[in-house]
Amino acid sequence: MKLNYKNRISLRLIIASALIVALSFFIIYEVAHWTILFNIDQRLSEELKEHEGQISIIDGEVRFVHKGEWEEREHREIQFNPIYIEIVDKKGNSLDKSPNLGEVNLLFRPDYSDPNKGFNLSLKQGEVRQMQIALNNGDQGVGYLMIATSFSNQSLLLNNLKKILFLLFPLILFSLYLTLRYLAGKSIEPVLYITEKAKEITTKNINERIQLPKHQDEIKDLSMAINDLLDRLEKAMEREKQFTSDASHELRTPLSVLKGNFEVLIRKSREPQEYVSKITSGLKTIDHLNSVLDQLLSLARLQTESIDLHEVDLIYLVEEIVGSVKEHQNFRNISIENQLDQPVYVLSNENALSMVFQNLLENSLKYSQNDSDVQIRIKKSPSGVDVDICDHGIGIEPEHITKIFNPFFRGDSSILGRIKGAGLGLSIVKRLCDDLKIQIEVKSEKDNGTIFTLKFDESLIQS
Repeated sequence: MKLNYKNRISLRLIIASALIVALSFFIIYEVAHWTILFNIDQRLSEELKEHEGQISIIDGEVRFVHKGEWEEREHREIQFNPIYIEIVDKKGNSLDKSPNLGEVNLLFRPDYSDPNKGFNLSLKQGEVRQMQIALNNGDQGVGYLMIATSFSNQSLLLNNLKKILFLLFPLILFSLYLTLRYLAGKSIEPVLYITEKAKEITTKNINERIQLPKHQDEIKDLSMAINDLLDRLEKAMEREKQFTSDASHELRTPLSVLKGNFEVLIRKSREPQEYVSKITSGLKTIDHLNSVLDQLLSLARLQTESIDLHEVDLIYLVEEIVGSVKEHQNFRNISIENQLDQPVYVLSNENALSMVFQNLLENSLKYSQNDSDVQIRIKKSPSGVDVDICDHGIGIEPEHITKIFNPFFRGDSSILGRIKGAGLGLSIVKRLCDDLKIQIEVKSEKDNGTIFTLKFDESLIQS
């Protein structure tokens, strides 16, 4: 059976309410039952003490001191709460009893004597509660005094209370179910509003948001969480649109150049040197396209693949990457300043971390003026270990520092226009750093160089 959320809440609440009501009714009945028995037993105990003092034992026979008291009205007539008295010997044979018992005898229970607690039994007069104590002559028992009073009214009261509670139980539960179902419906109205509003938001109106309720509660937290999600989705869609536009531009421009060169070549016959020049230019354009496509594929893989983390020797990896980059960069000078006195092992991914260092080094070398040196500093920091990649290049405009990690962003200076690149290297670096839990910071001054800092906090350092 499938129930909606409102009915499931109501069902759970009604089950809990049923248990609470049943326990409450049980406690009410038991308290009433105990109170009635306590009051009757207290009264019987007082009667026992009173009549025990009126009993004498002469020559082993048990008798009342004043027989005339048996003729008292309370013993001769049936009253609202009559008292029944009987004296028996040790074997239970009746020695004397109150006239209101008539031919009926009370129930004798051998070896039972308790002046504070009675028991119930049925007589011709109806249900009664009886109490019994032993009568002793010195250390020798000679008989028992039994006293009882009517329990019919109290028993009727308890039975009526039980019936009322049984009748009230389903009525209360049904009333509670209707009330709780209504309240559950009112409680989930904000959730239904959020659901309907969320269904209305599509890619065409993703800028719309769910109105926040005025109360600071879980519903407001849910609304804020959904709005935050919509903010992230909107930004992701904007980045995707911008990425698609930039990628189209980055690919379309060299293709247009290729097409133009080929169209020029086929219009008329040309000198061999001109053919060589155009083909050489075309090959460079194709190399640029291959570079752009490789980086686009790298970005696509980063968005779909998960990175396996393991222990990596940070200093050894930096030295290895520096040697590889120097070999492919005509042995440009890249210095390493290791301020640590021992090896450092970090929880990372060797291939991904190598790509980060390689892209940052190539970026620093590319934008360094007059083939100036690039320096790497490995140092201790308050939060862990930092690695600085420093160059003395053209620097970055202050307003561009927050944009350099966006795909295809390259700035708009004339110097940048003469340097080949697709603007994807730093995007790959930022994505890898996020996946590896590495914080990356940038400090730069125009025409005075740039410092990229990779911060490995203590949670990444392996002891």
